[in-house]
Amino acid sequence: MFLKVFRQVDGPTLIVALVIYAAWGALIWYNAALPWWFMMPVGAYLLAWHFSLQHEAIHSFRGVPAWLRLALVFPPIGLWFPFPLYRKSHTTHHRDIHLTVPGVDTESYYVLKSDWQRMGSFMRAGLIFNQTLAGRLLIGPALRLWSLISKESKRVAQGDYSHLPHWAVHVIAVAALFWFISGVCHFPWWQYCLLIAYPGMSLSLLRAFYEHRAAEDSQQRTAAVESNVLFGLLYLYNNLHVVHHLKPTMPWYDIPRYYRENRESLLELNGQFVYRGYAVFVRHFLLTPVFSPVHPLL
Repeated sequence: MFLKVFRQVDGPTLIVALVIYAAWGALIWYNAALPWWFMMPVGAYLLAWHFSLQHEAIHSFRGVPAWLRLALVFPPIGLWFPFPLYRKSHTTHHRDIHLTVPGVDTESYYVLKSDWQRMGSFMRAGLIFNQTLAGRLLIGPALRLWSLISKESKRVAQGDYSHLPHWAVHVIAVAALFWFISGVCHFPWWQYCLLIAYPGMSLSLLRAFYEHRAAEDSQQRTAAVESNVLFGLLYLYNNLHVVHHLKPTMPWYDIPRYYRENRESLLELNGQFVYRGYAVFVRHFLLTPVFSPVHPLL
């Protein structure tokens, strides 16, 4: 009976949220006693985990009221993006027939050939470097932020102010966050940005490094990365991405079992687009582009 109720209220996800905020609060509160080499990896893990929690709230986590679900993922400890806008953007990404298509898929790492031809050599070099694992971790967050600023500025310039209320709330929330971090816990906000927020986004981008590829068959565009529990929990098993796109509302804690029971058919469906852990990317793509930035089919 207890286990049934526990699952009905998304107990595993509630525990994840509790652990994230408790650990994050302790990390910030005791920052003066902790060395940077401890704070950086732990803080990055917690922020990437929080990003996974937000992702879960978009697709699943329906065992709690909508207001509570929003409250549990709203705090912008990762700084980067208002949750309502992330939800809107990510929902667009899940139109699988358009996966990887530049300008349509909101999370594509490809560009159109016509856009590539208009780019300068510096921008081209940056995009190529971003297709290496080192580049994705080092400059990936900066490129994402630049792209976000460019798109939102263009939206306002065209007279679309629909996102501004979300940004206003986000700015106020980040200001309150910085007040707590710096004013209460005496942890300089800029150190938080450099030591925790930026590495946290880098770690989040590791999951997306090669989870989609260009392919004629849209079902063969989504990968599975068979990793360990450390990364599985970090990404709430979204590393088994082929399952997530096939069954986007499946709770994260059901994904491993479903993958194990249906592995053969899933890999047949996605054209054997599978990797045995993230170490494969380190060995093969640390400084080698995983694919060309130019979409090969458009």
